Amino acid sequence: MQSSSFTWDVPPEFNFGRDVVDALGRQSRRGLLFVDAQRGRHDTSFPEIAAATRRWAGALRELGLKPGERVVVLLPKIPAWLFSMVALDRLGAVVIPCSEQLRAKDLAFRANHSEATTIVAHASNRHEVDLLRADAPGVQRYLLVGGAAQGWSSLDELVERAGEFAGNPTRSDDLAYIVYTSGTTKDPKGVMHVHAYTFAKRMQAQYWLDARPEDLVWCTAGTGWAKSLWNVLLGPWSCGSAIVLHEGGFEPAERMDLIRDLGVTVLCQAPTEYRLEAKLEHLGERWKLPALRHCVSAGEPLNPEVLVRWKDAFGLTILDGYGQTENSLLVANVPGTDVRPGSMGKPTPGHDVDVVDAQGNPSEPGDVGDIGLRGAPPTLFRGYYKSDAETKATRRGDWYLTGDRAQKDDDGYFWFVGRADDVISSGAYRIGPFEVESALLEHPAVLESAVVGSPDADRGNVVKAFIVVRAGYCADEALVKELQEHCKRVTAPYKYPREIEFVPELPKTRSGKIRRVELRQLELQRKGATAASGYV
Repeated sequence: MQSSSFTWDVPPEFNFGRDVVDALGRQSRRGLLFVDAQRGRHDTSFPEIAAATRRWAGALRELGLKPGERVVVLLPKIPAWLFSMVALDRLGAVVIPCSEQLRAKDLAFRANHSEATTIVAHASNRHEVDLLRADAPGVQRYLLVGGAAQGWSSLDELVERAGEFAGNPTRSDDLAYIVYTSGTTKDPKGVMHVHAYTFAKRMQAQYWLDARPEDLVWCTAGTGWAKSLWNVLLGPWSCGSAIVLHEGGFEPAERMDLIRDLGVTVLCQAPTEYRLEAKLEHLGERWKLPALRHCVSAGEPLNPEVLVRWKDAFGLTILDGYGQTENSLLVANVPGTDVRPGSMGKPTPGHDVDVVDAQGNPSEPGDVGDIGLRGAPPTLFRGYYKSDAETKATRRGDWYLTGDRAQKDDDGYFWFVGRADDVISSGAYRIGPFEVESALLEHPAVLESAVVGSPDADRGNVVKAFIVVRAGYCADEALVKELQEHCKRVTAPYKYPREIEFVPELPKTRSGKIRRVELRQLELQRKGATAASGYV
């Protein structure tokens, strides 16, 4: 696993659509099992997938889409998301994947900052996109999936009559994605990944997911996140595995039913999902999972009791992995190695990862330091879009710093300590406090706000807001509910503060900056918990 002989061998030209999907298209077997919102099942073969993505590419080319153009993709977990992503990859366009939970303000920022010319959206999101039109003058094309509406081009109709197009040539160092991640004191940052990144995702699927051609892999991540690129789209298909795509939401018992009934063999879930499933009564007796052979988790460390519960029920150890939007799976517990419960594991092939001190030197075992990645593997981002200063701030000598802190033991296992910044890891989401604070300050009752992560047994953290109320407003339960609903309207619903505390003032530095660290420490003391991780 940790072989020093591993090399990336990235070809000078690479395109996931042509080099992976078209190659799979020559194999007559299932590539996708789609479960719709009513739990209806739909199989799609690899030849059908390859042809569909070429038709989508043909339709987008007929619309005038050119290599390098930025395209916002706002689609739910349906086959059209996969087909559009691969089609845009074929064309050499730059994809900005967005969560369907984002609101008009979030989407307008991403469209303007990335200089997007096109938005691909689903009928269920049409209203939210329509609200941003006046604020995103650079967007020229509005393409709708799942319906027709005035001011939109029906992509379904265009695809139906389009000819197939294999795609434009793309070099491995051509820009492929701008994925937005939350900031702490500023707007979200655009993480740039090139086509070499799509080539490199096979490593993660091969060594951690242990994906094989005969497998049915289900990664439950939503479509707007780096994790969905890793484990839903790029990784499993790079290894020839079929994948599951489920349109519905998460309900623990239903999820367990589906894992059993679909015959899932490899499962990747968020820690929150495993935690809630582990609370189900008679877990191992009610659900027999003979097909399931391998389970992984990413997002934050799993509680030891959840690992024990899952192992007792199914005889399987959930393997934890650590990575970020800016890179990939850097440290992991992998098949065939000894797992130390609570440990992140060891560096994955092709990644020179260590714990480094303030001078950029590797730390001694047991010393807490910053998690650093040396060199420039193809999994590492090429920088933050339009932000050279923030890109440079991630570097300490030869090291890229992840923003997380850890320590190593004498045997080289990594142990997570905490984040070095204020980003909140809650469930499967990474939330910048600035975004929530900004939303709260738009409400007339809010004079000041500070947002931190508050420890939670199921989600790792929940978003908590400390609020100073303006004169004339009553700080009561009615205002709590009003502020929560306000946040859900103006920003993505997953960001809303599940806990709100009204305070007379906020702790600040002499220069007037809010000291979120004091509020985090207060929450830790109150709940007697350990800070959850900043895994992404």
